[in-house]
Amino acid sequence: MKILCIVLVVIFVLAMVYLYMVCPRIFHKPDRTAFLGVHYAHRGLFDNAKDAPENSLRAIRKAVDAGYGIEFDVQLSKDNIPVVFHDADLKRACAVDGKVWEYTLEELRRMKLFHSDQTIPTFAEVLKTVGGKVPLIIEYKMDRPDEKVCELGNALLKDYIGPYCIESFHPLALKWYRQNRPDVMRGQLGEDYVKEGRTEWYCMVGSYLLSNFLTRPDFIAYCHKDAKNVSRRICRRLGALSVAWTIKNREEYERAKSQFDLFIFDSFILKD
Repeated sequence: MKILCIVLVVIFVLAMVYLYMVCPRIFHKPDRTAFLGVHYAHRGLFDNAKDAPENSLRAIRKAVDAGYGIEFDVQLSKDNIPVVFHDADLKRACAVDGKVWEYTLEELRRMKLFHSDQTIPTFAEVLKTVGGKVPLIIEYKMDRPDEKVCELGNALLKDYIGPYCIESFHPLALKWYRQNRPDVMRGQLGEDYVKEGRTEWYCMVGSYLLSNFLTRPDFIAYCHKDAKNVSRRICRRLGALSVAWTIKNREEYERAKSQFDLFIFDSFILKD
């Protein structure tokens, strides 16, 4: 009986530690009303085979004109200008070797997105194009763990008029916002790497949201295919918004809509 009691106490303590680690923000939450009831066009309303490639100003304008919120990606050029571009590598989108941060803005400007006439826009240009008309989910890319992208991005956002929130796979970005801009809604991006067979410690942390105790996110943006992940579901039960990425057809939306609150989509037009 004594051993059983010890085992139960240990299990209880471990459960409490786990809940503490994955718990989202509970108190002093920012207003999230502007983000509800809106679908979010992934990297704008894009078509990489036509004249509005992903994260281009034309794709951003199309999403705004259609009344969709927008999810897009921000990282830094070599000369520390925030630009809107997804990959760390330029090969897929621009057919150029090298990383975004290895080129200055002037050099990036000369590159074309997916053989179109569109170029890599700056974060400032995207914000001006949106002009507060639709809500934004801004992903900070931190392929290099450098908080400067948060500092410089925030410098542009502090005077922006319109609803926006930030998200990142890297907890450092959320931690920066927790310390410096607690008024801004922040989200942890994730997916179930463990389900895919990844067992590195950082994959365990990312899969089960074990860095939340450092960042206390307001929402969890998780791969819709991994909806059964226990930490994601616990965070939703504890009041965090649950955002699905990336919905690519109607069937995926129908499967996900009861398990998530907001939806990021591409490859089709999502309407309720």
